[in-house]
Amino acid sequence: MLVFQVSRRNFSWRDCEHVISPDGTWRRSAHGFSIGCINLSSRYKLYAWAHCADRAEVAKSDLQPVVPVVALGGGDGNGSGGNDSGGGRGDGGGGNNSDGGQPMDPKIVALLAAAGRSVDSFPADFKLGLLTNRVTPEILQRYFSMEANFLARLVWGIDGFRERLLADPSFFVKLGIEIGIGVVMKITAEYTKRKENFGREIDFVFANTLMAIIADFMLTWLPAPTLSYRPRAVTSNAVANFFARCPDNAFQKVPPGMEPFTLAQRLGAILRNGSKLLCVGFCASMIGVGVTNALLGVRQMMDPSLAPPNAPQNVVATSAAYGVYMSISSNLRYQVIAGIIEERGIEVMFKGKHELCHLLSFAARTGNTFLGSLLWVDFVRLCGMQKASEPQQAATDH
Repeated sequence: MLVFQVSRRNFSWRDCEHVISPDGTWRRSAHGFSIGCINLSSRYKLYAWAHCADRAEVAKSDLQPVVPVVALGGGDGNGSGGNDSGGGRGDGGGGNNSDGGQPMDPKIVALLAAAGRSVDSFPADFKLGLLTNRVTPEILQRYFSMEANFLARLVWGIDGFRERLLADPSFFVKLGIEIGIGVVMKITAEYTKRKENFGREIDFVFANTLMAIIADFMLTWLPAPTLSYRPRAVTSNAVANFFARCPDNAFQKVPPGMEPFTLAQRLGAILRNGSKLLCVGFCASMIGVGVTNALLGVRQMMDPSLAPPNAPQNVVATSAAYGVYMSISSNLRYQVIAGIIEERGIEVMFKGKHELCHLLSFAARTGNTFLGSLLWVDFVRLCGMQKASEPQQAATDH
């Protein structure tokens, strides 16, 4: 029977089924073999992290006792195992907390070992979260699950998507729900307004629908809860530093491993998202009207007798009103939808019942879109841009 040493604690290993190493032998030092024992239900795996990824598999009954790994990666460069002080400097996968803090969570180490991943294989911000013990086992499992998802892989490297998918694996579903509702309601409104001219004016319908999709995307994107381990940029601007520490949703839960948000930071999330939506609403309306005018100009060049389908509007005033409306009404409503109704309500009461959660999200977001249409009519009338007897404009359904 051979006796190996892990973190200065001994365990016995016998009847090895197979051993995998580059040169067929275990690397050894004065401190023993650099291997670790990871509990993987019916089997255990032994890993040597110094210099190479040596591995052995044995039956569960052949390991006595169970010794959890408390360090991953590193080693001292001569084959010695991960030690208790952390921060190895060999060629291994990651080492302990490089800041000299507590060693990595054994559960995290076990998950990394089971996946055959080293800390260095992750993006820099997520690696930092691992080394500082801010990544929980649940989040790491979610990371692996998202990596295996085809749709998630397409956007995994785009800034912002990974942070939202880690915080909410259903983000894509909610985005699809919101855009789907917006497109259906938009086309319905366009058909109601244009009626028999709908087919002849399909280009106008397309332009207006495209702008609605952009607005729906931003209204789902901005207030979505996020989980990011990226260090906050520090500048000489105190205001910028404050908003950099604000959550993306004023009502979102505190992400695992993160410091709680203050009341001021949560209020700051409303102000920051409001300023962004002000720009989004103004620009979307300006672009929508600009595209519509351009299409109308082309049509009039081809047919000089064509009369404009609608009376001309004050483009700047309408765009400004839409921006203000999105920054106040849409901002607050979508923050409540994402942070309170979905994250703190539906997903808590019906945890694990994904289909039911998606159905309830669909119902909540449909009701929110309908409410937004009613509030917009009241808003433009309050601004004096539309009289009570005039029909509702189709471009404003958020």
